[in-house]
Amino acid sequence: MTEQIRCSWANPKNPLYIRYHDEEWGVPVHDDHKLFEMLILESFQAGLSWECILNKREAFRQAFDGFDLEKVCGYGQEKLERLMQEPGIVRNKLKIRAAVNNARIFRTIQQEWGSFDRYLWHWTEGNTAYETGKVSSELSDMVSRDLKRRRMKFVGTVIIYSYLQAVGVINSHEEACFCRHIKS
Repeated sequence: MTEQIRCSWANPKNPLYIRYHDEEWGVPVHDDHKLFEMLILESFQAGLSWECILNKREAFRQAFDGFDLEKVCGYGQEKLERLMQEPGIVRNKLKIRAAVNNARIFRTIQQEWGSFDRYLWHWTEGNTAYETGKVSSELSDMVSRDLKRRRMKFVGTVIIYSYLQAVGVINSHEEACFCRHIKS
């Protein structure tokens, strides 16, 4: 049996990363809960590798109450201090505070658009963009600019580009990758 050809970045020594590449990355997401989880995780990635965040994903899920939007929106100072002591996550005070801030803005966008899904996918009129070899684009620039205007934090164009790739708005699987054409 021949080995599947994957994107060159997918670390073959990390089964978690391979599973993420094969089953999640680039697959269009329309569920607000999952969109929220990925936005929070991507914001924690700033300055780190995705593999690092992925390896801590379960700890993040526990620490952030399963990424329950309403719970995260309600976090106060006591919960923020507990998160700063949580050894399984990235304990960056600015990123932890940003997660709560961004949760509240995410909820506002849901109220404005009916769902975050509608807001996110309106940028491409519901279509997946196909592009490789980039870390940002005109699309990520526009989404980033709008989220910053709304006062979200850790949503620069590179982070948003990664987010758009992760949730399938942009399919960046390499041309030879077996996932390139089966995920849209």
